[in-house]
Amino acid sequence: MLMISIDPGSKEPIYEQIYKHIREEIKAGQITCGTRLPSTRSLADHLEVSRNTIDMAYGQLLSEGYIESLPKKGYYVCDLETLYLEGITVRDTAHRKDRPVQTQDTVEYAVDFSLNGVDMDYFPYDKWRKLMRECLMDDNKDLFLSGSHQGDLELRRAVGDYLYQSRGVRCEPSQIVIGAGSDYMLLLLSRILTGSLKIAMENPAYMQAYTIFQSLGYSVTPVSLDDQGIGMNRIEQCDPDIVYVTPSHQFPLGTVMSAKRKLQLLAWAGKKENRYIIEDDYDSEFRYFGRPIPALQSQDPFERVIYIGTFSKAVAPGIRLSYMVLPKPLEELYRERAGFYFSTVSRIDQNIICHFLQQGHFERHLNRMRKVYKAKHDILLQQLRESGIGMRIAGESAGLHLLLQFGGKQSGADRIERSLTAAAGRAGVKVYPLSGYYITEEERIPTILIGFARLKEEQLVEGVERLKRAWR
Repeated sequence: MLMISIDPGSKEPIYEQIYKHIREEIKAGQITCGTRLPSTRSLADHLEVSRNTIDMAYGQLLSEGYIESLPKKGYYVCDLETLYLEGITVRDTAHRKDRPVQTQDTVEYAVDFSLNGVDMDYFPYDKWRKLMRECLMDDNKDLFLSGSHQGDLELRRAVGDYLYQSRGVRCEPSQIVIGAGSDYMLLLLSRILTGSLKIAMENPAYMQAYTIFQSLGYSVTPVSLDDQGIGMNRIEQCDPDIVYVTPSHQFPLGTVMSAKRKLQLLAWAGKKENRYIIEDDYDSEFRYFGRPIPALQSQDPFERVIYIGTFSKAVAPGIRLSYMVLPKPLEELYRERAGFYFSTVSRIDQNIICHFLQQGHFERHLNRMRKVYKAKHDILLQQLRESGIGMRIAGESAGLHLLLQFGGKQSGADRIERSLTAAAGRAGVKVYPLSGYYITEEERIPTILIGFARLKEEQLVEGVERLKRAWR
């Protein structure tokens, strides 16, 4: 059992003391890669604290990539060798929509079509350094004080302006909460919406959110999707308190929820008190055809949509800054039940991001990255279409990954995916089976996911060449 010294008289929250102790032990090598941490219940009993306190501590470690959660197995320490790149964290467990939770892969691949990370070659280092210098140049002592628990007001205003202009989200700064990663936001939300909640989730899904909901003791019902989005009949049947969706670009299938389905989902939420929708808008910035898709929150007449977004995909995973927009009815509940938690993002980082937004650097960077990813996207599509591999390509209208579909709908899709993944591995290529994202397996088309954000153009060409040899 971990030996952790807690100071009850400290102004620092107990969960932060536990989180920092474990983090330093991992960084110092005292807790080694692959070590299984105690369960939240056993550690809470050992330290004589609440289980929620341990959940918050583990949640922060998850968000920063020090540990990972394996379904039905527990929490394990990650390999820190992959945690940093040029001083910026690039391993983003807070947004692991890019791959399922899994054990460390020790195999070396010539090409890894990872869904994780972004292209750091284009990160605006000069602008970032300049903003950091300006931030500290005037001896701004206020930045070293604790600040607003919700996040600095000026940053919340800048985020609100950006969301309105880009996504149509209507909100006031008082509705916005700033935190380090979307996982933290879900944990914070669990302090606001208390009780034995029933959650409905898309199937396939963002598995990290599923793991968090399970760890909080919620009842989670997977709901299959049709061509319009999450199935409303199943939602009506299971009668959940919360529906968790990725409507603008469903992860991992890449589909867009239809206007009709959005109205149906909003109408469902409005029919009964204390029903809410969590809208995870994780990568809406990267759309290659047509106009941007309005956020579900922008169409909500009932104040039932909880909107969560991040800068991890658009800027860099290491920025570790996410935001949550609460409906007006939840503002007071937030202040009562969770308003005492300090913001998990330093005020210096908040100040830098704020000026990055206000001075137009973010918009310019985003426009540049759209062009970069569009070029990679088009090269990969061309190579795949000319490869002669018997497959269909899906999900090509947006996002940073593609889906390769083989054959028709069948019950043994996971077995075929394992075979394709193994064959690709023997050819030196890492690909990702769709089965890793299903809460419960169902009859479907065998599908392989491949990401392109981190790869150079020549690596994309080489990767497809190797897949041709493996799959033809």
